[in-house]
Amino acid sequence: MNEAQKKNLELIMTTLAASRQFDHAAKIVNFDQETICPPKGMADQGEVLAMLENQSFRLTKEPQFTAAVEALYQEKEDLDPLDRALIKHLHRDYSKSKNITPDKNLEFQKIYNQGFVDWINAKKHADFSLFEKSLAKVRDANLEDLSLREYDGEKPKTKYDALFDDYEEGMTEQDLDAAFGAFAERMTPMLREIKTHGKKIRTDFLTREVTDVQQQEMADYLLHLLKFDFERGAWTTTEHPFTDNIGKDDARVTTHYYPTNFLSSMFSIIHECGHALFMQLQPAEDYDHDINDLQTMGMHESVSRFYENRIGRSRAFISLIYPKCCEIFPQVFTDVSEEEFYEAVNVVEPSLVRTEADEFTYTFHIIIRYELEKRIVNGELEVDSELPDKWNTLYEKYLGVTPANDREGILQDVHWASGFGYFPTYAIGNMYNAMYYNRMAQDLNIEETIRAGRFDIINSWMAEHVFKEANRLAPKDWIRQVTGRDFTPEDFLAYLEKKYSALYEI
Repeated sequence: MNEAQKKNLELIMTTLAASRQFDHAAKIVNFDQETICPPKGMADQGEVLAMLENQSFRLTKEPQFTAAVEALYQEKEDLDPLDRALIKHLHRDYSKSKNITPDKNLEFQKIYNQGFVDWINAKKHADFSLFEKSLAKVRDANLEDLSLREYDGEKPKTKYDALFDDYEEGMTEQDLDAAFGAFAERMTPMLREIKTHGKKIRTDFLTREVTDVQQQEMADYLLHLLKFDFERGAWTTTEHPFTDNIGKDDARVTTHYYPTNFLSSMFSIIHECGHALFMQLQPAEDYDHDINDLQTMGMHESVSRFYENRIGRSRAFISLIYPKCCEIFPQVFTDVSEEEFYEAVNVVEPSLVRTEADEFTYTFHIIIRYELEKRIVNGELEVDSELPDKWNTLYEKYLGVTPANDREGILQDVHWASGFGYFPTYAIGNMYNAMYYNRMAQDLNIEETIRAGRFDIINSWMAEHVFKEANRLAPKDWIRQVTGRDFTPEDFLAYLEKKYSALYEI
């Protein structure tokens, strides 16, 4: 590296360090807003959040910074591999955002933050009309953002391709249509068979009342069991569970308690712990080179759903935690066997709420959101008063259930308040983790490792094989490196067919 390159890299790293401080503060404000901020304080909180995010954005729009990025991009092959990954990311980001001024970015951020406030209010009152105008503004902001972009290379074929690329680089509508089409083709008749001829699974005990204190104790036990690092993380409760990477040594996890649905908190904390483990176990050098947040949402969701489903709903894990469940929730488990518990946590029951959906039907929830948001972004569907009915129609089509109100229907998820394109990453994540579970099985006896509670072994394998290159590779290259194979939904579909055929004896 010559002197000019060194100076450019030094300028970039200095600027990013300052930008990161604003990002850190913004994450703290956002965490507060989603956990303990009083309802009437949310609008002001959103203004502060938008200001902090915009200050970070301004720093990366300074002419000296962007010139340094572009200069190094032209000479990227001379750089250390980690610095090269950073510069490629910054160039890609700059190519998309160079026509978005700080004032325009602030305008977008205010729209998204107001969208969150209006969503909270609309959900509270189960009334989509209170969110409709904000959602239309979010859509318009997304489309205006896309209209201002320039592309270094081939332009995306559709607007949705361009938007989804922000979340899952290199993945397209064509990839999603193929994966979701294969899922619907094979799982729709199997769901019908389960509902019609599958054996009956006992679930009455799942709605027995528990206390918040009991759920808190269980959540703490699960976090310790999975080796969440409490020296580098914390947890609390919120309306919609999430995890945020505040900083290198500060991963925040949240859950939610329901008095008659103790499984909700259990599996949300396992899911969010998966996100946190990804944050805590990625290479320290990625933080040093400012590439620690480059993993895609599909990669992240693959990990959270790996811990939630492939581990958390496995027979081995249920066997491991069953005694503790009996200890913490005696009023629930007084007449429940381990086998009945295993079957209940894997029951297939078409339902209305995505976050409470069983492992088998979950992807149908994502397909519904994908079909709607793809048409909205591509200009084939309006954001208007009829949108809730279109949502309800798809629920009846895929799952045979219909929401009684907007709260359990179109208003149940927060993600559209901040833009479109996120939802498919959940389902793509399931498909990724099915692939690397099969790769892990070549090295470990996974079931026995789980039964022994040796999550240090599983986490170490994940750190070496799944987390290590996640910030440095695009998704299709990453999954190919992890597994030695190209992306495919086949592993996930085969897993569902094998597990649920046995469970329901069909």
